[in-house]
Amino acid sequence: MLGLAELGPGFFIAVAFALGLLIGSFLNVVIHRLPVMMERDWRAQCAELGTQGHAHGEQPPYNLVVPRSACPACRAPIHAWHNIPILSYLLLRGRCASCRAHISLRYPLIELLCGLLSAAVVAKFGVGWTALAALFFTWILIALSGIDLDQQLLPDALTQPLLWGGLLASLGWSVHTITSLPVRPADAIMGAAGGYLSLWSVYQVFKLCTGKEGMGYGDFKLLAALGAWLGWRMLLPIVMLSAAAGAVVGITLIVVRKRGRGVPMPYGPFLAAAGWLAMMWGSQWVDLYLGLYAPPD
Repeated sequence: MLGLAELGPGFFIAVAFALGLLIGSFLNVVIHRLPVMMERDWRAQCAELGTQGHAHGEQPPYNLVVPRSACPACRAPIHAWHNIPILSYLLLRGRCASCRAHISLRYPLIELLCGLLSAAVVAKFGVGWTALAALFFTWILIALSGIDLDQQLLPDALTQPLLWGGLLASLGWSVHTITSLPVRPADAIMGAAGGYLSLWSVYQVFKLCTGKEGMGYGDFKLLAALGAWLGWRMLLPIVMLSAAAGAVVGITLIVVRKRGRGVPMPYGPFLAAAGWLAMMWGSQWVDLYLGLYAPPD
């Protein structure tokens, strides 16, 4: 029997891709259901406080597991063989098996994106605790991006575990001397605090000058989480890259789709993308930047 070391990196990259497809299918559930769960919880709290009258009986459970997934159009249950990532979408030709209603292309795209990014993480970090931490980081960012695109919301239920995960991971990397992601606890703490305060300060200045809110508190928390994972040195490259990408996309939407300038656009996906790229190649960015100003030999 072959040992794990003899299987080669290609095997583990393929396994990561397959696992990413399955996780992507679950992330589709998270992206769709978590905002609904939050809204139901808010309504229940309002009912308890008496601001919306009395609750009309106990609502049936609704979470990431129950009720069973069903077609939004005809409410027919979705069978397990209709949930095979990407393959089921292709075999069903993007339509419900019962009523032939159109299925959003977003579902297979999320699955494919998660599979590709998971494979890239394992190709970069190999097999070990660092890769597992990076996969967790990647999957949470995908879920946050999807929810923000849909609802312009970055739930605490995801940003807070991401933040605490980064802080705890810095302890593990320090203890086990893992060098692939060299973030010491002090750098992680400074990154979390600096990430939150930097966008919070921009928010306050913008609000003071314009009387409008330029971004939400979820963006502050997301950048704090990125700082906890990647350290304070990565904050400036993340902000610059995300702001540049956001500006390009925003201008393109205004010119091509005639999108109004006052229409808000979620910033979370740009932060998430910049954070993931910084995790993968941030150290090379810094080395390249410093190399431009290095004295000649």
